[in-house]
Amino acid sequence: MVIAVLLGCMQFSGRSSPQIVALPMTNDLQSLIHALRDFAQAREWEQFHSPKNLAAALSVEAAELLEHFQWLTEAQSRELSSDKTAEVGAEAADVLLYLLQLTDKLGIDLIAAARAKMLVNSQKYPVKRL
Repeated sequence: MVIAVLLGCMQFSGRSSPQIVALPMTNDLQSLIHALRDFAQAREWEQFHSPKNLAAALSVEAAELLEHFQWLTEAQSRELSSDKTAEVGAEAADVLLYLLQLTDKLGIDLIAAARAKMLVNSQKYPVKRL
């Protein structure tokens, strides 16, 4: 008996290895990428948006995101105030926007790359059945 399960782009059937099913990037993600291109172009910032600079900016924004959790206990990190949650959301958005710009500059389909990474992780860390 063959059981097929589709998880995003990963298709599992029977005992065979999972296979990647190519799905296009979502329209929302594409529209964000186009808006970021337009934003940078209107300000003539493209000259500064090399992959190296975008990766550095991404790292800085990730550190700013982490800063909101510095010195919090595990429990406190799960119970943020609404103001703090909004601040964390803004930093998370900065991380996403720089990541989208970086992958756009490098011609990486971020959704396909994430799905491929999930496939690698599923093979590296299989579900253990008792």
